[in-house]
Amino acid sequence: MARRGTVTGWKVRADERATLLGRFPPKYGQVVADHVTLRVGATAATPLPRAAPARIVGRADDGRSLECLVVEIDGTTDRLDGSTYHITWSLGPGRKARESNDVLRDHGWQHIDAPIDIDLEPARF
Repeated sequence: MARRGTVTGWKVRADERATLLGRFPPKYGQVVADHVTLRVGATAATPLPRAAPARIVGRADDGRSLECLVVEIDGTTDRLDGSTYHITWSLGPGRKARESNDVLRDHGWQHIDAPIDIDLEPARF
């Protein structure tokens, strides 16, 4: 598990989060809905990503206890490490946010009808 300060990416602004939670009510009890990861294992010297156009383009749910929203950053959903940009949305008991990568890889995701532009803030967390 990454320690605090070793992940870079983008935080979902509080106002955007509130709007998105209204549009996509969380299905499971633990609501995360706060960031998009760019890099795990970063150091304090790793620069933050630049601000980039972002939009919600899809959803994934394993039907058991994990759901996430797929995010397009600067025109792509493909993260440099081969995974998919996403916001872990909600989790059931015993699940971890990092498992969203497994769900996306193993089960894929579905496009939403109309992409939703969002503002993300470069961050270290």
